[in-house]
Amino acid sequence: VQLQASGGGLVQAGGSLRLSCAASGSRISFATMGWYRQTPGKERDLVATITNTGGTDYADSVKDRFTISRDNAKNTVYLQMNSLKPEDTAVYYCNFRIVYDYWGKGTQVTVSS
Repeated sequence: VQLQASGGGLVQAGGSLRLSCAASGSRISFATMGWYRQTPGKERDLVATITNTGGTDYADSVKDRFTISRDNAKNTVYLQMNSLKPEDTAVYYCNFRIVYDYWGKGTQVTVSS
């Protein structure tokens, strides 16, 4: 499974970004997909997940600001990020999970104050 994340960049606080993660090598239809983020020297933390049936889970810090969604036909998962804060600055990683975890290379999100 290969995962290609895109959509990161530099944005001012209060702004929005939409991350995309395109999967190849396997269909995402039966997978739980997720977004995680990591800052230097810290562990990779959960941001949001979406199950194959559409159930979602969010970190408390992003609830009501971020929305995860999936398009099985396009084999892609998205993360809409609104009301961004400087503390959202991190490398964001896409995750594909069926028994095993597969990770993409990550995309940098930088939120300036």
